[in-house]
Amino acid sequence: MAMNRRTFLGTMTAATLIGTRLSWAAADHKLDKIGVQLYTVRDDMKKDFSGTLAKVAQIGYREVEFAGLFDHPAKEVRAMLDHNGLTAPSSHVPYESLGANWAHMLEDAKTLGQSYIVCPSVDESVRNQPDGWKQAADAFNRAGEASKKMGIQFGYHNHTPEFQPTKDGKLPYDILLTETDPKLVTMEMDLYWITKAGQDPLKYFDNYRGRFALVHVKDMKKDGSMTSVGDGTIDFKKIFAASDKAGIKHYFVEHDEPKSPLDDIRSSFQYLSKLRF
Repeated sequence: MAMNRRTFLGTMTAATLIGTRLSWAAADHKLDKIGVQLYTVRDDMKKDFSGTLAKVAQIGYREVEFAGLFDHPAKEVRAMLDHNGLTAPSSHVPYESLGANWAHMLEDAKTLGQSYIVCPSVDESVRNQPDGWKQAADAFNRAGEASKKMGIQFGYHNHTPEFQPTKDGKLPYDILLTETDPKLVTMEMDLYWITKAGQDPLKYFDNYRGRFALVHVKDMKKDGSMTSVGDGTIDFKKIFAASDKAGIKHYFVEHDEPKSPLDDIRSSFQYLSKLRF
């Protein structure tokens, strides 16, 4: 049936309107919750644990990731979190804790209300063994099986050694991803360290979809040094646009060696709060 001019223009107007709305929606994605890895403010935490948590909350953060409780009982820390309107979806625990001390770590994680518990690195003594990364993967599967029974997801956080080829040419990160059970082990991708190692986060999101429930949001200058989020060269818009594909649920700001920790996490929060992707 022939389309008259009025019908054609009406159709085009509707299509344009729908296209505009879709374009607006696509550009209006933002981070609903922005977290911070408390390793960034570790010196402040040592001096004033509860006071630092309060300052983190005052900046606007609602999620925190612990890197040690500084000898504070988990029940006491949970009360501090509740008082400041904070939640702790995750914490970092050392590789050595995956052994005899694992049950205690899981109990603390449960008390803190965590959904994840993350190993931040594999000990060098393990990495240097011929099948070290395979050993680590096996340890992660066992830890993940135990944590799953408590309703907690186990995860692993990368640095750069995971992207240095083994003698047979394989990347350790690929070994960990292929040798661990996706139901038992998720990944916390550190966006700075993977970029520093010359790898592309988006490539991993494509190849291992849904495996990256957590990310560390850290920025890098042109010279490779770490900087506050938004002051570097990492394209967070492009990375966050692939969040659904990657499976990302939590975003934690971090800076390993900031000159002024509280100022750093404040400026990073302000940048991410305004970011649209």
